[in-house]
Amino acid sequence: MDGNRRWAKERGLQTLEGHKAGAEKIFELAQWVNAAGVEEVILYAFSTENWNRAEEEVGYLMRLAEELFTRELLRFKDAGVRLRFIGDLSRASDRIQNVIKNAEEETKTGTHGTLAFAFSYGGRPEILAAVNNLLKEGKESVDEAGFSDALWSAGLLDPDLILRTGGERRLSNFLPWQSIYSELFFTDTKWPDLTKEEFDAVLLEYQERERRHGK
Repeated sequence: MDGNRRWAKERGLQTLEGHKAGAEKIFELAQWVNAAGVEEVILYAFSTENWNRAEEEVGYLMRLAEELFTRELLRFKDAGVRLRFIGDLSRASDRIQNVIKNAEEETKTGTHGTLAFAFSYGGRPEILAAVNNLLKEGKESVDEAGFSDALWSAGLLDPDLILRTGGERRLSNFLPWQSIYSELFFTDTKWPDLTKEEFDAVLLEYQERERRHGK
């Protein structure tokens, strides 16, 4: 969900206003994917590298996350969305960790799809964490299914489609294990400006692509 800060700068607003607009866009997206029949969505909300940003910005993002999953939690529940979080959540404060656990618990019976947030997430740290956990369990070898079950994303489907907004043409440590056969889409549109029309156009192009998976 790239482009929040640049979106704000273009409008003469503070960076934090861009993040606020980006958070509101999530609720729009939830409606779009539900209408399209998409069962799972993973949003790259906060990377392991994002912890290195300015203290003020990181603090604001944590407060925004807390608000999103406490005061706004009813909006997810009313939509029937099941929330899931993947990442190194131990790096977040106890307060945020409790908010996350509560959000997952309160929405676990949702039947209108899963909205997963990659929060404090990095693909390489995820793989290393899985390897180290398997070693602690005494595993000397493991197959692909077993390794997938050791990842933070265990239980989620590998993404069929990955869309990155904001003009960058790379995955930036997002789901390297899970994305090997994902169809990739990149748009210059900044995340707060993404429209349903553009989203639907991406889905239409995805349907027209031939996916052979090496066959």
